[in-house]
Amino acid sequence: MTERIKPQRIADAIADHFEKLILQGVLRPGEKLTPERELAEKLDVSRPSLREAIEMLAGRGLLTTTRGGTYVAQFLSPLLKPLASLLEDNPQVTADYFEFREVIDAQAARYAAVRASDLDREAIRECIERMKKAHELEDPTQEAQADVDLHLSIYEAAHNAVLLHIMMGLVELLRTNIFFSRQQLYQRSAVRAKLLSQHLAIADAILSGNAKAAEAAASEHVRSTCKSVEETRLDGQRLKASLLRVDRQDYVAR
Repeated sequence: MTERIKPQRIADAIADHFEKLILQGVLRPGEKLTPERELAEKLDVSRPSLREAIEMLAGRGLLTTTRGGTYVAQFLSPLLKPLASLLEDNPQVTADYFEFREVIDAQAARYAAVRASDLDREAIRECIERMKKAHELEDPTQEAQADVDLHLSIYEAAHNAVLLHIMMGLVELLRTNIFFSRQQLYQRSAVRAKLLSQHLAIADAILSGNAKAAEAAASEHVRSTCKSVEETRLDGQRLKASLLRVDRQDYVAR
């Protein structure tokens, strides 16, 4: 007996569409979706079908609904938040983190050089232009932000869904300075100039499709950043020791 092929329900099709958008990083954890009415019009579906699809995805833990709207669930948070608490302010863990990043970033850059679409390359160029302009500003905040966005653009251009979602989670930890203070790092002028040069080298290699050069540039960048972070940490410890000596009279009887 021939098995009958059942047509896909509209709600299932909508849910599948959103799953693909989340999987591909088009919709990112924490982002708020367009209001239901506008979204239904854009997708050319009924609001009841859209609502049913959203309920299905909420049940799978991919979307969350509140009175304020519908959001992409931060599905890695249950793992990353306690992990962040465990790893915070631990110099050895910071070294382990950079060791992990060297492997991941080198491969991501290699994949991006081979797999990036025209749109991916344009996103990387846009980040680099923002970074160059921000480099001229005294306040390094915008440049540090462009740094994070560039790495995220490279992970997206690598077109590896597992790599992308894991690194998106770690990027959020980076924004909260869980492993090191990016802002503090950028306040050192020599380091800031070196970071710009390294980011340009990575981007140039990816944009030219040179996988070997992209891998080498990304690996060198992570090793150099790790060294700079350690130097910054040691400088901070020395400054604290010097300040304690200055204030020693507070502890010594006169």
